[in-house]
Amino acid sequence: MDVGCGEGAFIVAMAKANPQCNFLGLERLVGRVRKVCKRAVNAGVRNVRVLCVESLYTMSRLIPSQSVSVVHVMFPDPWPKRKHRRHRLINREFLDAAHAALRDGGELRLTTDDTDYFEQMKKVVAAHEGFSKIPWPDDPAYPQTDFEKRFRAQGAPIHRLLLRKVKITKPDS
Repeated sequence: MDVGCGEGAFIVAMAKANPQCNFLGLERLVGRVRKVCKRAVNAGVRNVRVLCVESLYTMSRLIPSQSVSVVHVMFPDPWPKRKHRRHRLINREFLDAAHAALRDGGELRLTTDDTDYFEQMKKVVAAHEGFSKIPWPDDPAYPQTDFEKRFRAQGAPIHRLLLRKVKITKPDS
């Protein structure tokens, strides 16, 4: 699953490289959805579907429990102004929804170029008992989003978090 799939460079490249897997993109902007669909058709991939729905709603209400192996959140809107930070996607509620959607041992992959947002992501993740941080392997074949290509060209740092779903143990009552 590619949450906020933008114009589709990442999801289409992943689908092309992994034809045995199905990919679901979530994007709330209809113009971007059209671009992803066009990109997938032009690339000849048939294992990509895109929903034009708000991401948190989709994750928490539409995705069946334990049905996703990997959730990618690549360069979400950082909402850099302090008064707008409440709109950031990566928060406790989103992590709860991702945890429910992921299969046991599934992965949540987060990337951003915004250092402040990355620090917030780390704090939110550290407070969530359903994920363990694991090393992000260096993989030159791992596709880049259009945003990542642009940020790298500008010399911006790319921050990454790779998380594995773990079972939440509840204390005995």
